[in-house]
Amino acid sequence: MKISFIINGEQKSVEVSDGKSPLLWAIRDGLDLKGTKYGCGMAACGACTLHIDGEAIRSCSYPVEMAEGKIITTIEGLSQDGKLHPVQQAWKEEVVPQCGYCQSGFMMATAALLNEISKPTDQDIDDNIINVCRCATYYRMRKAIHRAAELNSQNS
Repeated sequence: MKISFIINGEQKSVEVSDGKSPLLWAIRDGLDLKGTKYGCGMAACGACTLHIDGEAIRSCSYPVEMAEGKIITTIEGLSQDGKLHPVQQAWKEEVVPQCGYCQSGFMMATAALLNEISKPTDQDIDDNIINVCRCATYYRMRKAIHRAAELNSQNS
């Protein structure tokens, strides 16, 4: 079965044997984009978060057949023209990652949040960024989310 979509601005197709298999594997194995991580396989941890039509989606439980014709953005496509996305810049400035494994999912969830709420409060962050970090870098992430909102407003 051939599934076609736009990913990181490019039209792509993947051949899958089962349309019910997770989009995560089509992206990681079929397209060799390794930034989106496998964490739990149950859409609980958020390591696999990417954007589908601008919405944060947990790709480990999203059937690849549902991606047909969609616009997908992974962490590799978040930056534009060699310039870091404000979320990536803020993560760098605030030295957020410890082990870093979950961070692409957090950054993708944050970018989606900032598209909806340009200046999130701590409560907005608590309500919307529900990914899991085993290293517990939540304090630095909160600072980075506020910094990303500030960078976004400077770029507008």
